[in-house]
Amino acid sequence: MPDQHDAAPYDALLLLSFGGPEGPDDVVPFLRNVTRGRGIPEERLKEVGRHYFQFGGVSPINGQNRALLDALRKDFAEHGLDLPVHWGNRNWAPYLTDTLREMVRDGHRRIAVMVTSAYASYSGCRQYRENLAAALATLEAEGLELPRVDKLRHYFNHPGFVRPMVEGVLKSLADLPEKVRAGARLAFTTHSIPVSAADTSGPPQEHGEGGAYVRQHLAVARLVADAVREETGVEHAWDLVYQSRSGAPHIPWLEPDICDHLEELRAARVPAVVMVPIGFVSDHMEVLYDLDTEATAKAAELELPVRRSATVGADPRFAAAVRDLVLERAAAERGLPAERCALGGLGPSHDLCPVGCCPGRAPLPAAAGADSPYGHVPTAPTLKEDL
Repeated sequence: MPDQHDAAPYDALLLLSFGGPEGPDDVVPFLRNVTRGRGIPEERLKEVGRHYFQFGGVSPINGQNRALLDALRKDFAEHGLDLPVHWGNRNWAPYLTDTLREMVRDGHRRIAVMVTSAYASYSGCRQYRENLAAALATLEAEGLELPRVDKLRHYFNHPGFVRPMVEGVLKSLADLPEKVRAGARLAFTTHSIPVSAADTSGPPQEHGEGGAYVRQHLAVARLVADAVREETGVEHAWDLVYQSRSGAPHIPWLEPDICDHLEELRAARVPAVVMVPIGFVSDHMEVLYDLDTEATAKAAELELPVRRSATVGADPRFAAAVRDLVLERAAAERGLPAERCALGGLGPSHDLCPVGCCPGRAPLPAAAGADSPYGHVPTAPTLKEDL
């Protein structure tokens, strides 16, 4: 990097996440926020909320975001990066609009935004950009001076995201009984989304079967599996599978589901499985329930040894990756060449989401992209480095 400590023009970083309930009384109101506009009855929300009630009504995601905040602040301080870090959520306190309002009142005018979703998709990228646009519209209506917000690029193939997952798989394999370890199969899991949303994920030139969403997950799965082979000397077969499906049953979603996949592996006499949640930044509820509870129970029923490897969470290497992303984008915004860390053949993702990237069901305004109603300044050309 041209200057390891210069975040200019940015004067703050916003950690933008999904949010989650922090007690039983929060569960249904939180689910109302998540499903707003879909007309889902209250009784159905209570049924959906049973996963949270099994854990005292508390989602681990907010606690994990606090840990990531601490890790980011610690990393920035240790590396002389004077950049305040704030946190806002899409669906629960601290709400994005409240956090942005506070940041504006504190004098922040150029904000880098890091979302806790590493891949391209409507729900993992554009919807956050729509949330940013809605928050800015609220601040504009309140007469506040609007900040410029820039979303950092997708980081699915950044070494600081990939390497902790590799080590998680190695630990999970080591924890399996020795007699089944060499034959263990890796099941890389991510959130299932509608097939139509997957097919239109990423920039328009990447649309097609599975779109950027599937392509990026396959790339990360290969990176992790290849690294495990290099370090163990064992070639573990692997698959990309899905979890946490919701929505109407007649709408096609990405398959196979992890529980169905475990049944197929057992029928094929696979001796053991390591579930690798590459689609998730932290061990939030969909990992805690769908994998640690539901899928693990299915494996026990099948008498199939199974382990679940860790997500990156607040790993110091992930915090360092976020610093790297901030500094590379800052350099590009200043018109300087920026070398970008990216593993594998896909290379580093774009800074600015183009028109038609990850379209939603309705044409809502989205900030921090080429189609932003709040404008943007194109970044300078950058040097791509495939590490």
